[in-house]
Amino acid sequence: MQIIQDLSLSQLENIIIEMGEPKYRAKQIFENIYNGKNINNISNIPNDLKQKLKQLFIDEPVKIYTVQESHDGTQKFAYELFDGNIVEGVLMRYKHGNTLCVSCQVGCRMGCKFCASTLGGLVRNLTAGEILAQVLTVNAMLGGTAKKRQITNIVMMGSGEPLDNFENVAQFLKLVTSKDGINFSPRNISVSTCGIVPNIDKLAELGLPVILTISLHAPNDFIRKQIMPIANSYSIKQLIEASKRYFEKTGRRVVFEYALTDGINNTDECAKQLSKLIKGFPNHINLIPLNEVNERNLKSVTKKSCQHFANLLERYGMSVTIRRTMADDIDGACGQLRNKIINENKI
Repeated sequence: MQIIQDLSLSQLENIIIEMGEPKYRAKQIFENIYNGKNINNISNIPNDLKQKLKQLFIDEPVKIYTVQESHDGTQKFAYELFDGNIVEGVLMRYKHGNTLCVSCQVGCRMGCKFCASTLGGLVRNLTAGEILAQVLTVNAMLGGTAKKRQITNIVMMGSGEPLDNFENVAQFLKLVTSKDGINFSPRNISVSTCGIVPNIDKLAELGLPVILTISLHAPNDFIRKQIMPIANSYSIKQLIEASKRYFEKTGRRVVFEYALTDGINNTDECAKQLSKLIKGFPNHINLIPLNEVNERNLKSVTKKSCQHFANLLERYGMSVTIRRTMADDIDGACGQLRNKIINENKI
């Protein structure tokens, strides 16, 4: 069976016509789906058409399995997929709007030492429609519609490596930015990657100037190889060159994520090397005190140490912020909630 959220309006129109139904039914169905409804809940199409659709399409590809809410209003979702797999999402509330972090894979095969998503390896990729359904589901939960969205920003930083699922992620970006649907601006979407260099170049060629966020986390290859296996395939030099090409192609400055880990990448020399590494083109460093994972032995830094590192970078002329700590009282790190559910054998 198919996932209806995988389809563009024109693709759905073709299917509806093949079913012997009038073309306008496709737009009715499409609008309802983008307003967060399931096939069964569409009220302006005949019941016999609903039954035909349910024979072709999975009625609820993504549903909210459980929600954790932080003291700061952040909500962390565990979504159950149609096949029983679990992925995660996070809703972060800011003064400027609501940002939703979405997942693109069940698990992850990148093996980063600070991440819980990768502990069980990669189970499977999500389709474009499964990624989109996360956005539509939470938007509807907040009372939003396709025309009056309650989700204002999307970050692809949940479970999985977006550029390891490139074709589905590219299709998701096309669907979510389409004027036929929920009409997100690419400028309000961030795509994170640990550094699959060839696919950074492919992302630049899409013609959708999303924000590229590089999970860097080290100022040199020696340190990076200790915590990120991807560094054995692509050097930091290759990654920085790809980042520069992305800026040249899209005009968007690149954001470098840097999770400060005590005794690993938080020395004064690390700050000096980092500033030299990425100087020379528009970028921004987002410092993150490591969100500790129970199954790992990596330790976070103190607020004082984090501020000191930021001060050094500023002294070297870098644009830098310390990410606001959110959801520190719930299973905040990527993959923690999913692993907790799996380990408790709730499903």
